Amino acid sequence: MNLQSAINLEDLRRMARRKLPRIAFDFIDGGADDELCLARNREAFERYRLLPRYLRDVSGREQGVSLFGTRYASPIGISPTGLAGLFRPDADLMLAAAAREANVPFLLSSAANAALEDAMPVAPGHVWFQMYCTSDEAINADLVARARKAQVRVLVVSVDVPVNSNRERNRRNGFSRPFRMTLPVVLEALGHPAWVLRYLRTGGIPMMRNWKPYASAGASAGEVADLYGTLTPAPMVNWEHLRRIRASWSGPLVIKGLMHPEDARAAVRLGADGLVLSNHGGRQLDAAPSPLDMLPAVRAAVGTDIPILLDSGVRRGSDAVIARCLGATSVIFGRPTLFGVAAGGQAGAARALQLMRNEIDMVLAQVGCRRFEDLDANFLWTPSTGSSKGGKVERPHAQPAGVRS
Repeated sequence: MNLQSAINLEDLRRMARRKLPRIAFDFIDGGADDELCLARNREAFERYRLLPRYLRDVSGREQGVSLFGTRYASPIGISPTGLAGLFRPDADLMLAAAAREANVPFLLSSAANAALEDAMPVAPGHVWFQMYCTSDEAINADLVARARKAQVRVLVVSVDVPVNSNRERNRRNGFSRPFRMTLPVVLEALGHPAWVLRYLRTGGIPMMRNWKPYASAGASAGEVADLYGTLTPAPMVNWEHLRRIRASWSGPLVIKGLMHPEDARAAVRLGADGLVLSNHGGRQLDAAPSPLDMLPAVRAAVGTDIPILLDSGVRRGSDAVIARCLGATSVIFGRPTLFGVAAGGQAGAARALQLMRNEIDMVLAQVGCRRFEDLDANFLWTPSTGSSKGGKVERPHAQPAGVRS
């Protein structure tokens, strides 16, 4: 398959769909309930227009951003995604290598198949570690200690999964824990022989290696997955859990999944160094707002100095530009790089990052801005107002009931 024939991220999605059995493709592609949140994440970007400025010298463009003391080449990164090894063996390590080559962050999920100790040597300056708080405080403390020992620079704590969501595509396909290759799954998968051969050659369902140390000796991949399922989600997790992590972690701490401005403000008061504004890619609360819609209120709540990475629904370079104009520092995305790695391994993930980088560069030139970090609301126009005053868009940003920021 010629990855260079992919001219946008949707092309990589179509390539992955041909490579993967339905049960695997839908695991990546699907959301919760009616998947309205998936559509809402895209519709949020579609409501905005970029207002170009011409007769400006844009011959030398720069899209780098600084995050937690590191300069990255582009304002993009790879979101944490679990079970990537199901789509291609060693997918997590391929994603890490692609991030290293593109000089962007890769947020390794604690639900990944690669252990953080194995991913860090692949891309030591680019791997951030994402963890969930579990019901076992000793394991929480050990995950932080392992990240510190592996010399992870940025620790990301996800807080938006208090309970498992209703992912109906997975249920219809028979994707359950423990994962079983039932007859209907096998029959459908036979239409994707390369995936089946890799699955069988590597021993079936891949091991969740970050959790293997907490299982009994000799535990199978299924038994480790079952252990993970008993530890997470952990509905008892609260602000005190974050306080303990902040006390034990001296590096940059990023909280992922907060959407309410008051929660964002509380996280910063607690000591968070950054936020990932996310609705878990529409995979948790189907009635949740788009992170893009919440971005102005969250930015106002935490001030200008706290990095905000916007996640969920980012599919175009123009999306990164719009997010920056509304107050984001950078953006991250997960599905496109998973589709890329499923379609073509590390080269496929690299193609996804390259496509986004190329689009951002083109849009910067089109809007008349040489530096990504110079983007602001002056470059936005919305049909709801149709005018600007002093170059600034007069767009009222509605806040949810009860929000004061």
